[in-house]
Amino acid sequence: MIRYEINPPRVIQEKVLSHKEVQSSLDKLKKRIFEISKYCNGIHLTDSVLGVPRISPITTGALIRNDGLKINITASLRVRDRNLISLTQSVYDAVLLGLDGLLILKGDEPPEGPKDSKLAPSEVVKYFKDLGFGENLDFYLSIPASPNFDKIQKKIDVAPTGFVTQVIQAPEQVFRIVDRLKPQGFRIIPVIMVPSEKNAKSFAMLGVDQAKFKDRFVDFVTEIHKSTGDVLITSPNDFRAASEVLEQLKELKRN
Repeated sequence: MIRYEINPPRVIQEKVLSHKEVQSSLDKLKKRIFEISKYCNGIHLTDSVLGVPRISPITTGALIRNDGLKINITASLRVRDRNLISLTQSVYDAVLLGLDGLLILKGDEPPEGPKDSKLAPSEVVKYFKDLGFGENLDFYLSIPASPNFDKIQKKIDVAPTGFVTQVIQAPEQVFRIVDRLKPQGFRIIPVIMVPSEKNAKSFAMLGVDQAKFKDRFVDFVTEIHKSTGDVLITSPNDFRAASEVLEQLKELKRN
């Protein structure tokens, strides 16, 4: 599967945006998703990256589903600034609105308001799986690109559907994870960022050197996809570059 990650529109940008401004951003987002869906078979919607308020990824996913797009839709769900009541509402919404899965993660610290609910993503996945939600939704947990397997044992023990990595910079990172976790039945979804000048700041912030694979990016993704059968392409600041790359990777969509 080839998935593409996209951020729902902000609702605050120096000021609270008007309904008209948010609707315009949402229309633009939906247009981009329909355009890029020709080249991928999954969309992943993030949840308020960097703690900046955005339209709910679950609401965004439902709007896309209602427009008739037949594509796998997953969403991130932050636990840092939610309690079990609001999380339960969100998980129920995801089921009722036809999403395919949720990535349960801590989330970036918000610039304002409470900083931490003290909930652990692994505990939240266990809670909802014990309630039976695993029959209706895939649950994913995030792991580092080069994990210490002893330190992530709690995540392994709750038996999510699979794991979504942080941004990968070498196929060997993926091979190591696959060798350890895929035989246990976990789905492995490596996150790969599209190299481009517009994404340079994001690479720098993550400490990933795009020069290592910039000139052979399609081969880089293809090699990783052969190992996992599943990749998540992210390009936070350069939609055009992502679209061009995904068009080159469209053959993997069929695998």
